[in-house]
Amino acid sequence: MTADIWDAPLDDQPDTASPSEANERIVAASVMSRPELIDELAAEFDPADISHDQLRWVWHAVDEIRQTLTNGEIRWQAVDRQLQAWRASGYMPVPPLTLPQLAHLYEEAQPSYSAAAYYAQQVTEEAIRRRYLALQADMGIRGRSAAFDPDTDIGVVQDALDNLVRGDTANATKLVGDIIGGALERAVTPPTNENRIPTGFIDLDSLFTGGLAAGQMVVVGARPAMGKTTLGLGLARAAAIHNQIPTLFESLEMGEDELGNNILSAEARIPLHHIKQGIVTDADLSRAARFVPRITEAPLHISDSAHLTLPALRGKVRHLVRTAGLRLVVIDYLQLMQAPKAESRQAEVAKLSRGLKLLAKEFGITVVVLAQLNRGPEQRTEKKPLVSDLRESGAIEQDADIVILLHREDAYEKESPRAGEADFIVGKHRGGPTATITTAFQGHYAQFIDMAAS
Repeated sequence: MTADIWDAPLDDQPDTASPSEANERIVAASVMSRPELIDELAAEFDPADISHDQLRWVWHAVDEIRQTLTNGEIRWQAVDRQLQAWRASGYMPVPPLTLPQLAHLYEEAQPSYSAAAYYAQQVTEEAIRRRYLALQADMGIRGRSAAFDPDTDIGVVQDALDNLVRGDTANATKLVGDIIGGALERAVTPPTNENRIPTGFIDLDSLFTGGLAAGQMVVVGARPAMGKTTLGLGLARAAAIHNQIPTLFESLEMGEDELGNNILSAEARIPLHHIKQGIVTDADLSRAARFVPRITEAPLHISDSAHLTLPALRGKVRHLVRTAGLRLVVIDYLQLMQAPKAESRQAEVAKLSRGLKLLAKEFGITVVVLAQLNRGPEQRTEKKPLVSDLRESGAIEQDADIVILLHREDAYEKESPRAGEADFIVGKHRGGPTATITTAFQGHYAQFIDMAAS
């Protein structure tokens, strides 16, 4: 409401106030009469939702004064002194309500302060309506712009829509008594596939208490040609094909044809080079026929888009969570994603890393991110990688719940006595132990084999 309305005669204000303004007047008046309402409404109400500047400043003035007030109401004279002091110092950018207007506002609170929560909810809903209409207008502007970019603009709108409807549950608090029961239940209930995602490796699942958990960001780091794509695809196969867990595999390096070759080779144990050369035998085809139905029925969603941004990924994840119950996302690989603009490459990768962690937490899914290591392992006598070798940003290590480093000695020494073996070095495990787990690498079948199982 503009200042000229407040300059109107006080008797005219109740007749000219809109329903939205009337609700805001009651909320502002109520906290004058009962300052403790500011604390009581804090979990569900944001004073920024008060659209009329002068009423919003009344709220802020009461909040300021109550810091030195032990109990009782805050009368309009005290609010007036605080507002006038802010105005004189230049801190308050709009003209405050006059003393008679504040007195009239205070009188409104007497019959209605007990229902302040209801009126605060009305103010919040009206604010959401305003933001919704503003978003609608912004969509129109973006859609008509010659610079319209679907990946960027649709993602921005989706983010804004999520923030619009998410409400205040993210800021809600709970007493410890409300959550301790869940801890007791988990203490006597072993994890299952309902709350864990099997990795396909017995020792890894044991280390991770049954598998990967919702909300986790898992980083798989390796130097080029170590097999990180093979491992990432293996995790996706274990979840989707072997356990029917809805999974999204985002490939920024391999195309869908190559991914299809690798999946068929690994599942049906057909030499990968035979598939690529088109010389698969009748026996191999017969074996493939037994596995293809299971592969076909798996809830494994594959995308081989070469340009992937965080907003675009959030859009895919949101859609698949709602329509397919998505629980796992595998990204191959982090450094190929389109990063948000920042002052340096390290800052860009840090934004990507943080965005992926928040994505896992927000949607309650597991995000596995393949990442390239720097040349640190190759410059050491012992070639084993370290968590600090993660390329371009220490934020990846910081954000990750689990870091698995992939190492194969025969990649550096062809005559190694450990030829065909691969180490999964769990270099970070938030809340759990670390370990090195040995597996067998069968590149000709595009897979790692669980040696514990065999």
